[in-house]
Amino acid sequence: MTQHAIHVENLSKSYDDVLAVKSISFAVKPGETVALLGGNGAGKTTTISMLLGILLPTSGTIQVLGEDMVKDRFKVMHRLNFSSPYVDLPRRLTVKQNLMFFSKLYGIINAKERLMLLAEELNLLDLLNRPTGSLSAGQKTRVSVAKALINEPEILLLDEPTASLDPDTADWVRNYIKEYQKRNSAAILLASHNMTEVERICDNVLMMKYGKIVDQGAPDDLLHRYSRTNLEEVFLDIARNRKDSASKDGNDISRKPPHDDLEYGDI
Repeated sequence: MTQHAIHVENLSKSYDDVLAVKSISFAVKPGETVALLGGNGAGKTTTISMLLGILLPTSGTIQVLGEDMVKDRFKVMHRLNFSSPYVDLPRRLTVKQNLMFFSKLYGIINAKERLMLLAEELNLLDLLNRPTGSLSAGQKTRVSVAKALINEPEILLLDEPTASLDPDTADWVRNYIKEYQKRNSAAILLASHNMTEVERICDNVLMMKYGKIVDQGAPDDLLHRYSRTNLEEVFLDIARNRKDSASKDGNDISRKPPHDDLEYGDI
């Protein structure tokens, strides 16, 4: 097992004269959950896309499970997975057909048994023969979680994993993911706007703005540093350029970017 499941160093992504991600560095250990937070346009989705190998970085390095994701991503792609309620699975295929497709894509042995186990655990048995496009938003979210776990990944990249779920189901899904992580020592990188969720399940938080990581730390450390009672207030302090104690440590979040340092936005 490598020391870091994910290790990013000086990672940048530009589009012509637009710099979407600006020399960020961070690491995620096996068994650790790290939140990637920021407003719309902060660079979260661009960062996750580079981690998945969908986008090539302009500069910097990405090591996933010890492999360079630019040169050797195919060595580790079967060991990670991704979930987002905003990325639709083929709508005309049934839930079962979609999950079987991804099972075969990952070369899973005993795919039917794995699919049925997930369907039972995620309460999808009654949905297996329904077209995925006919499902409610919450049902699609649960299918997306099943798809993300189909290959028992060592790394999970999760974008709003409990979006559109009612509070009871969202709590159940969070606990299910944490139990999965505990059993498999999986590393999780979580992009979320649910600050309560982040406080409950994350070991570390990366705050992004204008493509940069402007602050980071354990949830309790951030609450103490900003003298706040919850992460939503910390998020608002950063989003609204409020000066705080973090600027004493060299992270002046009240400073606006240079005029030519354009914000690209999440893609």
